[in-house]
Amino acid sequence: MAPLVHGFDPPERFVTGTVGSPGSRTFFLQARSGARVVSVALEKQQVAALAERIDELLDEVMASGRYDALIPAVAPLGLDDSDPLEQPIEEEFRAGTMTLSWDPDDQRVVIEVFPYTEAAVVSPEQVDEDFEEPEPDEVLLVRLAAGHARAFVKRASQVLEAGRPSCPFCGNPIDPEGHLCVRANGFRRRDP
Repeated sequence: MAPLVHGFDPPERFVTGTVGSPGSRTFFLQARSGARVVSVALEKQQVAALAERIDELLDEVMASGRYDALIPAVAPLGLDDSDPLEQPIEEEFRAGTMTLSWDPDDQRVVIEVFPYTEAAVVSPEQVDEDFEEPEPDEVLLVRLAAGHARAFVKRASQVLEAGRPSCPFCGNPIDPEGHLCVRANGFRRRDP
């Protein structure tokens, strides 16, 4: 059976956002076209990796000079989206594998987000074995113009920075009550 594809080509809105307070936030990708909204939960590290890779992909395409489309170096003015996530947030699935590519025909960034499944987890002993990932039940497929992709990256960076500050010594997040810094031999550091 073919997977259910939540396709947005292009979406009216594609953003990342959070629910909850820093330290206990849940991250979401959210795509909207008209009244149709799809929300996918994911980890903070997945948001950071996706934003970083989109930026790198657009830089590579821009440097190649092979495409007619204007690839902006930064998010164009007017494409900023600082609005909160669409409510109510109904999680379609939790993100597992994500793929990213450039479609040279449409000159768009293509993002595919597949659900997390235990069957797709590979143990260290299985790394060298041939492994066939199970067919997903559903997938989020988003196709973005370069300017909108840069705007996604900008918002993702702002969302990531809005969390707890990082310790300048060990890089771990600092809770409001401080944290035990491994670089300070367990002494509590309160100020970032």
